[in-house]
Amino acid sequence: MKKAGPRTTKNAKATKYQPGTLPTREAILEAVSQFPDIDSKREIARHFGIKGDDRIALKVMLRDMENEGLLARKRKAIRVTSELPAVTVLDIPADADPDNLHAFPARWDEEEGEKPRVTVLAGKDARVVPAPGDRILARIQRGDELAPTYTARAMKVLDKPRKADIGIVRMDEDGARLVPIERKAREMRISAGDLGDAKDGDLVEVEVTLSGRLMIPRAKVISVIGNPRSEGAVSLIALHALDIPYRFPASVIAEAAEAQEATLKGREDWRDIPLVTIDPHDAKDFDDAVHAEPDTDPANSGGHIIHIGIADVAHYVRSGSALDREAWLRGNSVYFPDRVVPMLPERISNDLCSLREGENRAAMALRIVIDAEGNKKRHSFHRVTMRSAARLSYQQAQAAMDGKPDDATGPLLETILKPLWAAYAALAKARNRRGPLALDMPERRIRLDQNGMVVDVFVPERLEAHKLIEEMMILSNVCAAETLEKHRIGLLYRVHDAPSREKLTALGEFLKSLDLPVPRSESLRPRDFNQILYRAEKAGKSEQVNEMVLRSQAQAEYAPGNYGHYGLNLDRYAHFTSPIRRYADLIVHRALIRALGLGNDGLTEAEEGRLAAIGQHISATERRAMAAERETADRLLAQYLASHIGARFTGKIAGIAGAGLFVRLDETGADGFVPVSSLGTDYFRYFEDRQAMIGERTGERFGIGDRVEVRLLEAAPMAGALRFEILSEGERVKPPGPGRGRQRAKRPPIRTKHRPRR
Repeated sequence: MKKAGPRTTKNAKATKYQPGTLPTREAILEAVSQFPDIDSKREIARHFGIKGDDRIALKVMLRDMENEGLLARKRKAIRVTSELPAVTVLDIPADADPDNLHAFPARWDEEEGEKPRVTVLAGKDARVVPAPGDRILARIQRGDELAPTYTARAMKVLDKPRKADIGIVRMDEDGARLVPIERKAREMRISAGDLGDAKDGDLVEVEVTLSGRLMIPRAKVISVIGNPRSEGAVSLIALHALDIPYRFPASVIAEAAEAQEATLKGREDWRDIPLVTIDPHDAKDFDDAVHAEPDTDPANSGGHIIHIGIADVAHYVRSGSALDREAWLRGNSVYFPDRVVPMLPERISNDLCSLREGENRAAMALRIVIDAEGNKKRHSFHRVTMRSAARLSYQQAQAAMDGKPDDATGPLLETILKPLWAAYAALAKARNRRGPLALDMPERRIRLDQNGMVVDVFVPERLEAHKLIEEMMILSNVCAAETLEKHRIGLLYRVHDAPSREKLTALGEFLKSLDLPVPRSESLRPRDFNQILYRAEKAGKSEQVNEMVLRSQAQAEYAPGNYGHYGLNLDRYAHFTSPIRRYADLIVHRALIRALGLGNDGLTEAEEGRLAAIGQHISATERRAMAAERETADRLLAQYLASHIGARFTGKIAGIAGAGLFVRLDETGADGFVPVSSLGTDYFRYFEDRQAMIGERTGERFGIGDRVEVRLLEAAPMAGALRFEILSEGERVKPPGPGRGRQRAKRPPIRTKHRPRR
């Protein structure tokens, strides 16, 4: 028999290696790539003519190449790890170095070996600047023809998918089932052996398997997340579903515990200025304090001097620290009816940085001079030590100004509160001249009992005290943006774009359908919208138009590029006043410290280079927080109304789609759905330009903002879903006739009974 030697082909020839030497990794990868039958250690050794003890060294080398992801093993077969496609989705780890980003494929077959590590490039001129924790769509470039080393440039930052397959365990006579939290998902059974340690009512993460010839989906519990009922936290569902971190790592807690109270060193002493905090009565942290006095300068007759103190979070949360990384990851605090998920640990947020009454606190402070008409004449920033003279609630301060002072506000009325209100009166004049968007959208609050159950839904009264603090904070934010622009330091603006042409066109068509005047200009200012709202109110169509004007607006975000704040009608605006609960404000504080030479803990050059990525990230965490708060409110209200099946409610149509109507109840603000199939015996069609559903034969019309009476048919608390039927009749208009409208509703058989989904 002929002795086997090094394998050769027509196009390539294997190199014969001398004893004690091994082929390079590149040579091995080339051989395995080109010759499909070289698929084992033995074949690789034969190909290169490796014998004896050198086979042991080759085995070690091949194992190292597997561990590094260069080779993959499926059973005993060896092959080159699959290449990434030219464009793919990557996940950047949350703990990645912001200055040296890396990522891994979002989807990867583990049989292909270890996930390849991808270096993410982001130059100064990059349109998309990703950050740790982001999921990106990226263009991939392979760095070497042989070894799969990759670099990537981000094309788009993607929304991360919600954590799928989580739900509530419910026990019944047949065993256990999973009630999903997703509204459109179906229940699944859980086999007895797949329940693990889960108990009735537990929120769990599951793995879905298919069983039987009919491939019926079944759930297997992977982990128990918690019990919303026992923890009194329906918000736990939203926290897990949206992947919101709510437990601080031990390193962050330890760093917060070691923090020491700031001293007077390097600070101005403002302890004699009687600043006061005015907040909600149940607030636990106080990050802003205010004071005002008449300006005695004869050149500014009737003017005012305003002092504002904001918690100096930058002193305690240094760039690159464990506290900083966790604050960036969270982006902001999240507020639920049953809990608060803070951006910073309690030692920082509720203690060292909380401007408590009578205690020395470090602050970033602002002195503003305004004239009698509320125009800002000048301002200056200071790093100070202050001492709050009083902790007041909005209701307390307002009651004192309305002639009902209490023991706390009585001594402050003449010296502190009245000067504050006088300064606010001037600022209100300036606000009215500026003409910001004046939408009337009341915000409902949910009050819970000690068991986490809804006991009340209410709209807090909008007081002058609220407006006073709001105007002073807006003015402070403008001052921060102006100062940083003047010193040419990078900053994160709070920007809000003008409505798009498409949305303005849709609004115009809607106004036309209501016989309201349509503005001719394609570029409307906020005061133009206010005119629209005023005319709608006079015509008795305020609710319809308020809803559509709100829908026409763009979403505010954080960005290093300035295009103004449309809603506030301001050319420049940057969040500065809430660094305890917003990372954007902390970045602005650091920028001011650097710009004004107020310490060595200012914005670093590395941070300045990442402002675009930081802005994208915290804009996303803000949207995530809003979604979590909204979904939790939906679940609490659905839970509250579940015992009212069959009850009648009044409300308004808050939205319309081809599938039906969305109705918001007056009393609770709960949103529910009315399927188009339940509107009546007519065929109803959706007219997008009119934001209405109109019957083809009768001309019965249901439009956005219409007042309706509904009956509750179904409530799914874990999904936060309600289903109604409309009892009131719609307005009669001219029937549209066949063939018109966007969608024709299909009419199912008439139902006589409605059974809630389990």
